[in-house]
Amino acid sequence: MSFLRKLHPFLFPVSLLTWFGLLACTLLYAHPQLLPGTSPQPNWPMLVMQAVFTAAVFIHERSMPERLRGLDFVGLLRRLVLGPGLLATVCMGLHLLQQLIATTLPETRSVLFSVVYTANVGLFVVLLARTNYAWRSLVLFRASARLRQQWVWFEVLLGITLLIHLFARTPTWGFNTAIFGALAAFGAYLSSHQKWVAYLSRRQKIEAVLLQIAIILAMAAFTAYFLQTQHDPQLIAPPTQHTFLVLNAFFAGFYALMGLLITLFNLPTAGVFEQKREEILSLQRLTQLIQRGQTTEEVYRMFFDSAIQTVEADAAWLDIAVDGEPHLYHHMQPERAQAIRNLLADYNLSHIEYLNNDLFNSAGFRGLNLPFGSLIVMPLHSSKNQYGSIYMLKEHPQGFDRENLSILQTFASQTVLSIENLQLVQASMHTQRVQDELKIASAVQDSLIPKNLPIDNWFEISSHALAATEVGGDFYDFLHLPGRRLAVLIGDVSGKGVTAAFHVAQMKGIFHALMQENPLARNEREKFPVPSKFMAQANNALARCLEKAAFITASLYIIDYEHGGFVFARAGHCHTLYYHSIKEEVSYFRTAGLGLGIIRNDTYEKHIKNQFYDYNPSDVMVIYTDGIVEARNGAQEEYGEERLQQMLERTYYLDAEQIKEQILTDLTEFSKGQPMHDDQTLLVIKFKASQPEAGL
Repeated sequence: MSFLRKLHPFLFPVSLLTWFGLLACTLLYAHPQLLPGTSPQPNWPMLVMQAVFTAAVFIHERSMPERLRGLDFVGLLRRLVLGPGLLATVCMGLHLLQQLIATTLPETRSVLFSVVYTANVGLFVVLLARTNYAWRSLVLFRASARLRQQWVWFEVLLGITLLIHLFARTPTWGFNTAIFGALAAFGAYLSSHQKWVAYLSRRQKIEAVLLQIAIILAMAAFTAYFLQTQHDPQLIAPPTQHTFLVLNAFFAGFYALMGLLITLFNLPTAGVFEQKREEILSLQRLTQLIQRGQTTEEVYRMFFDSAIQTVEADAAWLDIAVDGEPHLYHHMQPERAQAIRNLLADYNLSHIEYLNNDLFNSAGFRGLNLPFGSLIVMPLHSSKNQYGSIYMLKEHPQGFDRENLSILQTFASQTVLSIENLQLVQASMHTQRVQDELKIASAVQDSLIPKNLPIDNWFEISSHALAATEVGGDFYDFLHLPGRRLAVLIGDVSGKGVTAAFHVAQMKGIFHALMQENPLARNEREKFPVPSKFMAQANNALARCLEKAAFITASLYIIDYEHGGFVFARAGHCHTLYYHSIKEEVSYFRTAGLGLGIIRNDTYEKHIKNQFYDYNPSDVMVIYTDGIVEARNGAQEEYGEERLQQMLERTYYLDAEQIKEQILTDLTEFSKGQPMHDDQTLLVIKFKASQPEAGL
């Protein structure tokens, strides 16, 4: 690639000069009278010019920067259609202009025919080169190193085959059939790996199909022209040149058609789903390291290997900034790594997220002469500590995209959480074990409780969390989703102490991992799992790390406050208390649901149901754990759902903070003098009386 980049400035002039040479050879071959005293020219100068011109155009396109930008597949096809469409229009225009001039000036007919024919040969070769390398970008999207190597072999074999047919007499029919059949099968095999198709929405898929049909039609226009002129008595050109052009048209048309069929039938979808599954499993392996008591070095190694495998990096290294631990390298020379570190440090980019998909054209990196086209840097840090950074490279430009960045962010945050938890556990061994473990787990739990509640014009939220002992098992979390939606998760882990705190950490990691945007979704509403699907996926993940007797109750709410509704699913958790402002009544949403980890197979999903509800301004939702309703007084009577309902009936008109305080005051008075038997968590969400207009 570096050699091609150095040649790039010279390739366009070479292409232009060889085209004029081809034109001169064509005129002299077909019209020797233009140069008096000469005999008809031999074939070889014209064929050499044809070969050099074609090679220069293809190498020029090969050396161009990667045309695929991120996941903009349709944009690539759209830009490609503008090129072939314009070239085909010019081709037809030249043909019509030639016929018009020939009618007016018959004596120029033969010479003009040769000029137009040569011009169209040039336009056709440019079309083939652009289409070929656009197809290459799509085939090699997220491709393995082995597939990239196979592509190089395909290019070499195809080029040799075409040159043989340009310079030699046409081989026997059987030989042609064997060679062309093998190349066609090889190209079909390569086409079947076009993973980009699985990332298209329904609308994008339709547009991609139409654009590919347009490209095929543009090729057909050129092919029709050459077939029409093949037997024209004015055309005096070597037969092998025409065979060369027809073969180019055949292969270009065949593989464009293969791309169209792949788009229609979504053949690579299964492979992409498998890749997403592996990403989630990699994240789960990281969380399991906490429970198994591994060392921080093993966590770093697990993170490093998982990240390389997930984003398919060609080279990588991990800088660890803690206790002078050694660096980890993957196919990367330490000297080159140090040069990249120094360059990033010069631009103050050492400790921030950094993505560069075009190193070859970046001034600083160009001077390093790196054999890589893409770089991504992901720091490992918490609010207080810097643990290091991972650097990942790919040989080709545009090698990373937003999804890679999102996955690495999740991996990095979970790794830091694992390291800090492990460090806290290791620190406890130097002091009183039991007390220190409780303090450690309490710190872990405290770090997992959101400190800043979501704020918006549609709703107000107030929260309360109190553990019965130093460490509890209650948890809640929030996550903003696109389209003005908010995911709210609340739950309770069975048991107490260090194990419960670690399960809370795992549940939070699962929540953030599963609620990532799904690039395979067909529309905006399907980009994130509905609550019942989330519960099924979370149950599958927890089945690998929960003790046999452990389980988790949870409820997940996805509030679409722009459209005035929400959907939720309950996994064995407390029922939701709700005030209906229009009906002016308070009631519970009583839905079925089974706790996570109780059934640990695929039948679990049958026990979880979604419930949809359209809320109204001034509606109030009260979400809580069983420590609220199971609190007891001196007579060992429970506070109960009925008393909680009565409190909301008396306070619904207040704001969320005041409703929460009134409930807690009543709960404190009820259980005065009694110890807490369970953790208490309470969330109050009130939809504001004045809702903003949709779209604002």
